[in-house]
Amino acid sequence: MFREMRRRGQSLGEEECRRILEEGTHGVLALSGDDGYPYAVPISYALSGNCLIFHSAVSGHKIDSIHRSDKASFAVVECDDVVPERYTTHYRSVIVFGRVRIAGDNEKLSAIRVLARRYAPDDTEKHREEYIRASWDHLAVLVMDIEHVSGKESGELAEMREKHCVRTGGMVSFPEEEV
Repeated sequence: MFREMRRRGQSLGEEECRRILEEGTHGVLALSGDDGYPYAVPISYALSGNCLIFHSAVSGHKIDSIHRSDKASFAVVECDDVVPERYTTHYRSVIVFGRVRIAGDNEKLSAIRVLARRYAPDDTEKHREEYIRASWDHLAVLVMDIEHVSGKESGELAEMREKHCVRTGGMVSFPEEEV
């Protein structure tokens, strides 16, 4: 159903894609917009299990688009370092495909708590709950059930990974001067 990556040597493994999604703070959610135009919106998110969680107003372009079609993609760019002398960039990114739904009240509460802890980890539980309660009626929570994930890095980063990487556990690290 989903296309294979053309440049397989630049693809990222499942663990690396998950790491990027766990560490990222924002991405671009792409939905089916008005009059057949794609609608892509920058948005913060949290990864929870096999789902991505987003927040939204209860009405607006995102909500209308989800009612039109629940199919979506979400892109997170981990790095994008411009290399002007080579007319290129060193990039690493992940694209997620799945279906988005508007969470019901029980799921909405647990999902918004995940987002709140993610973006305000030092806040007190009491203050988070007060904030959630105060914004509840104006807040929608969107849940994207992940169906497919692919990650890709620039050829230069892939080459550096193959030549110079140090593997420790499941993680890969590069010598500082190489990246």
